[in-house]
Amino acid sequence: MITGTLIPLGIVAAARIPFSSEMLRVRLVNALEARLNVDAELDSLTLRFHPSLRAIGEGLVLRARGRSDVPPMIEVKTFTVDANLSGLWHRNVSFVRLDGLRIQIPPNDQNEEPAATEAAAPSVSMEDYLKQVIINSVDAPNSELTILRRDPTKPARTWALHQLHVQNVSFATQMPFQTVLTNALPPGEIQASGTFGPWQTLDPGRTPLDGEFVFNDADLGVFDGIGGTLSAAGRFRGTIDRIDITGRTQTPDFLVSTGGHPVGLTTSYHAVVDATNGNTTLDPVNAAFLNTSVTAKGGVYEEPGAKGRVIRLNLSISNGRLEDIMWVAVPAPRAPMRGILQLNTKFVIPPGKREIVEKLQLDGGFSIQNGRFTDAAVQKKINELSRRASARLNDEPSKNAVGSNFEGRFALENSQLALPTVRFDVPGALVELHGRYGMKREDIAFDGNLYMDAKISQTVTGIKSLLLKAVDPFFRRNGKTVVPLRIGGSRSAPKFGVDVGRALRRSSNSPFPDPAALSVPIPAVPSAIR
Repeated sequence: MITGTLIPLGIVAAARIPFSSEMLRVRLVNALEARLNVDAELDSLTLRFHPSLRAIGEGLVLRARGRSDVPPMIEVKTFTVDANLSGLWHRNVSFVRLDGLRIQIPPNDQNEEPAATEAAAPSVSMEDYLKQVIINSVDAPNSELTILRRDPTKPARTWALHQLHVQNVSFATQMPFQTVLTNALPPGEIQASGTFGPWQTLDPGRTPLDGEFVFNDADLGVFDGIGGTLSAAGRFRGTIDRIDITGRTQTPDFLVSTGGHPVGLTTSYHAVVDATNGNTTLDPVNAAFLNTSVTAKGGVYEEPGAKGRVIRLNLSISNGRLEDIMWVAVPAPRAPMRGILQLNTKFVIPPGKREIVEKLQLDGGFSIQNGRFTDAAVQKKINELSRRASARLNDEPSKNAVGSNFEGRFALENSQLALPTVRFDVPGALVELHGRYGMKREDIAFDGNLYMDAKISQTVTGIKSLLLKAVDPFFRRNGKTVVPLRIGGSRSAPKFGVDVGRALRRSSNSPFPDPAALSVPIPAVPSAIR
């Protein structure tokens, strides 16, 4: 954009119509170097006066003075300036076209405001003079904007600007623009409009930006593990190398590949993009689907010594619906369980080509209140567990679903879900477990205890009840029956067992603490029950 300003302004500043094209070329190069603090090159410049004034230049290169370590700041293969003698004399240019425009913004290594010097800055009289020049229209189709990195070994950030149009361009003011550019991931075209400038000669990366954008039909399928078509709109402001963005997205068919059930997903977000290193800070992202809302804070950052970026977020769900989460994540015709979900976890996806289940890292805790299983057979077992554990065998089985409560902690790494503490309770019974679950092989390994109000003999009737009275003392501790459990097998075929050896070892010398004093806090228990 600024190139369209510099060329005609340079022509005006170099001379009010010199005698030859070569004279104009030399004076234009000298003017650009003197007034813009750059090293300039221009292969050729031709001037035509009839039927209107037209200047055509080829091979324009502008390098930041003293920055031979970085590529040229501006390159233009061909530029065309259309004007008339009267307009040019009165500091007005009709039209500029830039073909093959490449803008490459060098980083400010000190990350500080540059100190302007008398030698580097334009003189006051020349700056005032150039401020009065206006270019009606600038077009730069198929341009490129590149933000160079502070670390030269890292790939630069490049945006393809398919269309770029700037109006009422002047040297030291905000310039209205419209552009269409390509977004890399997810792929798609962004339409943006706003204002650009004034150009910061000594540090181009600090040139101000302000505007709005629309991003439609972005395919999320390029990311492992998810899918859907995203549309977004929002505002941006800041500078070229640091942009503050607020926006909203809509994905009517968002899905997680493990579940395969599309849902409508909307988000609102605030992000800060540091173009010098590509880091994006998200604070916050608020997402909503079905009847559940998720809040995330964190960002997408470079990982030292690794190729790619790491996603680091803190996720929280308050009063969410467990059935919403399961509907998205579980490939079942209906959610296996319902309930009120509270969740807080660290969420990390490191760079690399591994499957998402192998890369994903979680560390957090959860609780489920009033959980109920949607499978009638499973829920019937839960109801029966509550009835027997409460010593209510003489009562008629309840037709109402007994609510279950869960809470626990979890950590996921290398596709292994570790569950250091899990508590699951129903009226009359409490199950406390610890163990692990293999996400890929779906293998289960848990140890823990079942605490019941009823004695062992009170969980059955008839002759069985009489025979079991002899073993009641082995399992009774602090007014509760404590049954050591061991769960193994797989998610689809779990194996439940009583660890009799552990029960006998505890029966004599190891008084078990009051279950109410035990610490707990995550849901693998539902899968164990199934």
